[in-house]
Amino acid sequence: MTSCSSSSGSLRCHTDNAETFTPLQASKVAHHPCYSVSGHHQYARMHLAVAPACNLQCNYCNRKYDCSNESRPGVVSELLTPQQAVAKAQQVAAAIPQLSVVGIAGPGDPLANIGHTFKTLELLRTRLPDLKLCLSTNGLMLPGAVDRLVDVGVDHVTVTVNTLDADIAAQIYAWLWLDGERYNGREAGEILLARQEEGIRRLTEKGVLVKVNSVLIPGINDVHMFEVSQQVRAWGAFLHNIMPLIAKPEHGTVFGLNGQPEPDAACLADVRARCGTVMSQMAHCQQCRADAIGMLGEDRSQMFPLSALPAQPPSYLPLLHQRAQLHASIASRGESEEPDACLVAVASSQGEIIDCHFGHAERFQIYSLSAAGVILVNERFTPKYCYGAADCDPADSDDKMDAVLALLADVQAVFCARIGYAPWQKLENSGIEPCVEGAWQNVTDVLTTWWRQRQLTVCASGDEKGVA
Repeated sequence: MTSCSSSSGSLRCHTDNAETFTPLQASKVAHHPCYSVSGHHQYARMHLAVAPACNLQCNYCNRKYDCSNESRPGVVSELLTPQQAVAKAQQVAAAIPQLSVVGIAGPGDPLANIGHTFKTLELLRTRLPDLKLCLSTNGLMLPGAVDRLVDVGVDHVTVTVNTLDADIAAQIYAWLWLDGERYNGREAGEILLARQEEGIRRLTEKGVLVKVNSVLIPGINDVHMFEVSQQVRAWGAFLHNIMPLIAKPEHGTVFGLNGQPEPDAACLADVRARCGTVMSQMAHCQQCRADAIGMLGEDRSQMFPLSALPAQPPSYLPLLHQRAQLHASIASRGESEEPDACLVAVASSQGEIIDCHFGHAERFQIYSLSAAGVILVNERFTPKYCYGAADCDPADSDDKMDAVLALLADVQAVFCARIGYAPWQKLENSGIEPCVEGAWQNVTDVLTTWWRQRQLTVCASGDEKGVA
C-alpha cells in the first residue's frame, strides 16, 4: 500500500518497500501542483504551447489550434515562438505569484520540436531563474535528450506509457515517425516501448523526478495497467497518473469516431486502487490543455492572450523575491512572516550536504528559517562567476558577481563549502553573512544550528538593551 503525507512544506511517500524522498526531492514534489495532492491547492502552473508537431499518432488524440472551447490535452488557443512564450511567462509570473512551475506539454510532443523546446527552456532558465521547469513527452526521443534536459535544469518530466505490450500498442497508436521513417503496428510499439524504458531509466539515474501518465482504455489496456505500474516503478518513476480516456465523437479522434467506450468512475477507481498497491497514484489530474495557466481546475489561459503582452516585461528580480516570501509563507503556514524569520541560500549539489564552492555554484537552494523549522522554498539558478584562474576575466567576474548578489538580495546568509576573499567581502558589504563552518555537513543540521545561535544572539542583544 502507498501513502503520502505532507509536513512543513515537504512530502514523503511510503510503499511496502519503504520508498522515501530526499528533502530536496520532497520539496520539488510538494511545490509542483501536478505532482502533489496538497500542492495543487497552493501553487500554480503554466503550460507553454511551443511544440505543435508530433512524431506519434495516438488514436485518442486530435490536436486543435485556436480553440478555446475544449479543455483536454492537445488543444491550444495560440501557438507561441520561444520568445513569445518567455514574455508570456514573465507576464503570468507577475500576475500570479503562486506560479511555481512552467512546463511544455504540446500541443504535440516537445521533443519532436526539439529546437523550439530547448530554446524556450534556455530562455526560461535565464530570465525566470527560480521557477521549476517541466516537460511532458511520449518518450520516443527521450533517450537522446536526457543530458540536455538535465543541463538546462529540467527536474520534472512526465512520460506517457500506455502499455508494455507491443501488440496492445498497435491498437493505441496508428504510427510513429523516427529518423525519417514511418513505422506501424507491432514494430512501432516495440520501438516506442524500448525508448520509453531507456529514457525513464536514464532520467531517474540522474535524479530527475519522473511521473508516468497512462490513458485507461477499456477493453484494450485496462487489465494490463497493474503490470504497467509495477514496471515503471522498477524503471525509477515515482508517481503513476492513470487518466480516463476522453473519446467523445465531437473531438474527432479515432477512438471517438469508432465508438470506443470511456471508462466509468467505478472502473477507473478499481484500476487505480489495484495499481496503488505497488506505487504512488495521482488522482487529482485535470487532463489540462497544452496552454493551461493557473491552479489545477481553474484555467486562466484566456486571460493572457498574446495581444495583451506588455511592450516591456516587468522587472523580474522584485517579483522573484516577492514569490519567495509568498511560497515561504505557504509552506510555513505563515510563520515565515514573523519578524525573526529569514531566508538563507545554500550551495549544494544534491540538496543534502553543503558541498559547493560559492563561485562554482550553478544553483542555490533557498530555505525559510522560522518557528516552523527549516523549510526548502525553491531553487535559484545562477551563472557561475568563476571557472578557475585560467578562465577568469576580472571584469566579467565582477558583472556576474553583481548578478548573483542581486539574485540573493533577500537572503540573510549564504552557506557554501568554500568562498574567496573578494566575494566574501562583497556579500558582507551587501548585508549577507557568508558561512563556511558547515562545509561537508548535512544542510538541515547546519541551518538548524545557525538559526538557534541567531535566536540566542537576538535574545542576548535584547536583554542588553533592556539592562541599559
